[in-house]
Amino acid sequence: MKRVALVGARGHGASYFDRLDRLAAAGRARLVAVADPRPPGPLAPRLSGVTWHDSLADLLAREEPAVVVLATPVHTHADLAVAAMRAGCDVLLEKPPAPSLAEFSRVVAAVRETGRICQVGFQTFGSAAIDAVRRIVAAGEIGQVSGYGAVGTWVRTAGYWARSEWAGHRRLAGRDVVDGVVTNPLAHAVATALLVAGASVTQVETDLYRANDIEADDTSSGVVTLSDGLRLAFGFTLCAPRRSPALVLVHGSKGTVRLAYESDTVDVDDRTMTFGRVDLLDDLLTARATGSRPRCPVEDTAAFMHVVEAVRAADEPTRIPDHHIRWSGEGDDRHPVVTDVEAWCSRAAVRGKTFSSLGAPWAR
Repeated sequence: MKRVALVGARGHGASYFDRLDRLAAAGRARLVAVADPRPPGPLAPRLSGVTWHDSLADLLAREEPAVVVLATPVHTHADLAVAAMRAGCDVLLEKPPAPSLAEFSRVVAAVRETGRICQVGFQTFGSAAIDAVRRIVAAGEIGQVSGYGAVGTWVRTAGYWARSEWAGHRRLAGRDVVDGVVTNPLAHAVATALLVAGASVTQVETDLYRANDIEADDTSSGVVTLSDGLRLAFGFTLCAPRRSPALVLVHGSKGTVRLAYESDTVDVDDRTMTFGRVDLLDDLLTARATGSRPRCPVEDTAAFMHVVEAVRAADEPTRIPDHHIRWSGEGDDRHPVVTDVEAWCSRAAVRGKTFSSLGAPWAR
């Protein structure tokens, strides 16, 4: 079994304990070490035979894992991924892979330098639904493709923004963080739409807003021009009245394909199809053992990183006027609801325009 180390054991990182239990039961991999600056606390019962370290550097000095899983704050990704690969480890790097193109380029360079695998945790890249959408488009079921869309209307509470010192920041202590709706919570929507489109990015127009008292964007739209001349438009918010399934859209002359990527469900005409997916850590192990190509190598996220870079370089998000915001809940559950934001997100994704060009009343 491959020896695996986990760096970052709280938040999303905690989900890897169950995933690694399944891989251990299948004889595929075994968790041997964890690095996290905080004590194990309630995680202690999960650590039989597992060593605990304050940092990746300490872990690598004492253990020899074959794979390192990085579920740490985004501004630490490049440094840790490069260090792990130079130590001879393959890496599963949580999304987004980096907060800037410059940091991303460092990771890609380390892959080339070391020959190690760096797989990014965009789990939708392991979904059979992606291939199904491509088959539907290639078969001409929706006619000539005219463009792509992505829409996500989610809810994030005050507790979410208070969960860590870097949450909701564009920069922290002089380093890029870029923790906004486009680059983190709904990053899967952007990356999956770009994967379906299968083209590189030539231009990105952003339109960023915030209702919360944060630095980053929580309600945003954008238009991405692709190398084939088509466009991808997105409308996202974390300030909806309720959470709805995020969608990737492929618009055609005869209809639209809708991919609900969280559930691997595809809708076209009057058909609804649901597919399975491959776990990307399992896929990384297979790629190393067989020499096959991993599902989401870091190099394949370059188009997504051009969107991240556009958000990073954009002006500060515009504050949505108070009279367009209704607050719901109390304490850590308190969250803003922006007027008609669900409808405006859908319009952006369908009509291929930003909030401001569509004339949303709270847009600049």
